[in-house]
Amino acid sequence: MMPGAYIPSAYLPILITLMAATAFVAGGLLLGAIFKLRRPYSEKLLSYESGNPPVGEPRERFSIKFYVVAMLFVVFDVEAAFLYPWAVAFGNIGLYGFWGMVIFILIIFIGYAYDWKMGALDWKAVNKGTREG
Repeated sequence: MMPGAYIPSAYLPILITLMAATAFVAGGLLLGAIFKLRRPYSEKLLSYESGNPPVGEPRERFSIKFYVVAMLFVVFDVEAAFLYPWAVAFGNIGLYGFWGMVIFILIIFIGYAYDWKMGALDWKAVNKGTREG
């Protein structure tokens, strides 16, 4: 076979689907840009905050405690994501996998207890800007 003569015909449907999807998205964006209504008014130009009128400046700084709560949520969410594949493979991993997950959950629990003791999970303390603990 000569170099460059191989054409992977099995991938042709995927290429056609990608081209059709790209054309559909580009066409939708183009039509939206051409036919959109341009009638600005004061309420339309306001930033949207869950139906509430905006309060304060948009560049207002938030307390670091809000970011701590968000990071705690991500950590515990990732823990739950690790538990799903472990539960699916539980029958195949044996005692080694079981004790590995016990140690993992123990480390997460120690972090949870530390955050609880430091007041990171007390929403009233986070809102007040003080930590009790």
